[in-house]
Amino acid sequence: MIDRTQLILDIFARHARTREGQLQVELAQLEYLLPRLTGRGAEMSQLGGGIGTRGPGETQLETDRRKIFRRIRHIKGQLEDVRRIRTQQRQRRESVPLPTVALVGYTNAGKSTLFNALTDAGVVASAKMFATLDPTVRAITLPSKRKVLLSDTVGFIRSLPTTLVSAFRATLEEVQRAALLLHVSDVTSPTSHEQQKQVELVLNELDVMSTPQIRVMNKIDLLPEMQRRSLTENGNTVYVSSTQKLGLEKLLAMIDTRIGIDAIQHLRIRVPQSEGKLLAQIEARARILNRAYRNSAVQMEVEAPESLARVLQPFTVVPRAQK
Repeated sequence: MIDRTQLILDIFARHARTREGQLQVELAQLEYLLPRLTGRGAEMSQLGGGIGTRGPGETQLETDRRKIFRRIRHIKGQLEDVRRIRTQQRQRRESVPLPTVALVGYTNAGKSTLFNALTDAGVVASAKMFATLDPTVRAITLPSKRKVLLSDTVGFIRSLPTTLVSAFRATLEEVQRAALLLHVSDVTSPTSHEQQKQVELVLNELDVMSTPQIRVMNKIDLLPEMQRRSLTENGNTVYVSSTQKLGLEKLLAMIDTRIGIDAIQHLRIRVPQSEGKLLAQIEARARILNRAYRNSAVQMEVEAPESLARVLQPFTVVPRAQK
């Protein structure tokens, strides 16, 4: 009889698409299997197909602890190589002031569908459990024209086995380094409240409960019309439909207000029209509230990220009352 952890491992194995994901699943399988070898002797050689239907396979792996230890060391070495490359990629990303916003939530809450709706990334979105195992990161543009990185993550579940939490460290690192968490919930689930609590337990284990969060209640298109009308939003909760792309503008605006990195500044500037490169940069990175052309210069009132505001400082117009 397959226990709960075995079943979860089997589902993970079916959805591991990348080499990294496959290694992570196999490591979790082996670490789950190892303590269960003690005293079982030759009967282990009768196992067929490993854990569930996609374990390490019908080999001597199950009966020889030394081989399992050797395989675990080998997998950990490969995953460390992957982690080192991922760390280098993250360091390159962090050299530019682009904060990460991580999607978290119970499995099948619709995180990947929301990720696709916000990024047009084409990530596999499925109603199956644990359809996402590998971290996927894409840039999105907020209403202020600031860019942030959006990260999709593995779905959480009640009493997520410790071996899985450690095995999927690469995905969870994106959560730990995020400037903002989007806690996605299925608003139609009768156990939505309990699922939210389970996600919070995992976030607490990851020591990220202090990270700012936005509660994203997904799948409102599946609610009856009267129930949808009764929904009330606040400064920390937004209701959306990822499939119908409802409420996404509100969500982006809320993300914009909660991201403190490269904060938005209100400026009045006067830029000579000869500064074509700078004007193009303003057009691309700032929100222009009004604009007027006078004496071969462009006078603008803009909302710009701090990094751009520093560049624009020499062109700032000081109001007369402050002179």
